Amino acid sequence: MKVDLISEHADPLAAVGGVDSGGQNVHVAALAVALAERGHTVVVHTRRTSPQQPESVPLAAGVTVEYVPAGPAAPVPKDELPPFMPEFTERLARRWAQRPPDVIHAHFWMSGQAALRAARGVPVVQTFHALGTVKRRWQGEADTSPAHRLETEREIGLRADAVVATCSDEVGELVAMGVPEQRITVVPCGVDLSAFCPQGTVAPRTDGPMVLSIGRMVPRKGVDTVIMALCRVPGAELVIAGGSRDDPEAVRLRELAAGHGIDDRVHVIGSVPRRQVPALMRAADVVVTVPWYEPFGMVPVEAMACGVPVVASAVGGHLDTVAGCGVLVPPRRPRALARALNDLLGDRERRAALGSAGARRARARYGWPRVAEQTEAVYAQVIDGKVCRLAALGG
Repeated sequence: MKVDLISEHADPLAAVGGVDSGGQNVHVAALAVALAERGHTVVVHTRRTSPQQPESVPLAAGVTVEYVPAGPAAPVPKDELPPFMPEFTERLARRWAQRPPDVIHAHFWMSGQAALRAARGVPVVQTFHALGTVKRRWQGEADTSPAHRLETEREIGLRADAVVATCSDEVGELVAMGVPEQRITVVPCGVDLSAFCPQGTVAPRTDGPMVLSIGRMVPRKGVDTVIMALCRVPGAELVIAGGSRDDPEAVRLRELAAGHGIDDRVHVIGSVPRRQVPALMRAADVVVTVPWYEPFGMVPVEAMACGVPVVASAVGGHLDTVAGCGVLVPPRRPRALARALNDLLGDRERRAALGSAGARRARARYGWPRVAEQTEAVYAQVIDGKVCRLAALGG
């Protein structure tokens, strides 16, 4: 198939760890490569954010990233992109009028809106990655999403030929929005099992038991909960990786640790190159990820693949990935998290058992070849459905 992926703000070639650069970037890049390895030709369309970006860049054999001029050739927060989406849409429409793909797979709501307006009859598959209803529920007035996001997501869910949800919790949210359940397929995010595996190099460790938190530097990731829990976990040291050490959230976290008198046990190290993340995870006794909400959550799956025990908040995708082979705790509950950490850090055998169980689950469910095969099946269904509908209309 000729497959076009749309990822308006999440460039698959961008460095991961910024405020708007995280799991979606990794997902789109890895899915594109895995689909190409299955014989498909893949083009990823993303917004141009620098004058130095060429029109087209090869990502891997069979995969090209095309930079779409839309608004300033500079970084723009994703919640401020809607004014530039008409230009993005028009350029996609012109491109597809000349070279239509067999299927379009949109990632995030603005990509879906653009794809449906520009598709000209090509079937559209939608993956939201995050839903505005969930974001607004947890962030309230702090939610900076455009006012029309919720209604637009509902419209996309009703109009797309298929919706790919990344976890069972998302299916419930989509059905509550009015999306027909029979048009939703659950396909999880994947992990690179050749890089994220129990065997390999190990990064330098802290002097005490090492707890690792890694991810974007934004408040909803709940790293402040981990710091407050650490006050009740004697001797343990927390390594916080991601973003920049100068990010406002990183500064806030350091100040919080100092205010609790544990700044000597909290190490904010900033961004870690992607290739070094597996070694950092293997060095940890426990990987903790306790966001307020999480559409899927790549970090726990990557840690599980490395054979490292995981403590995660009982939200979103964690209910599928971590339940049964890790420890789930309520979000924003430092005491509950502290109890879980003390129990795990004091029980080497349980840590080993959870690490082994997580590695088995990651190998069985979350390798990119399996994820690409499941996604390909959705593409085949919508293409066949479109062909059948056109045949019926034609006679």
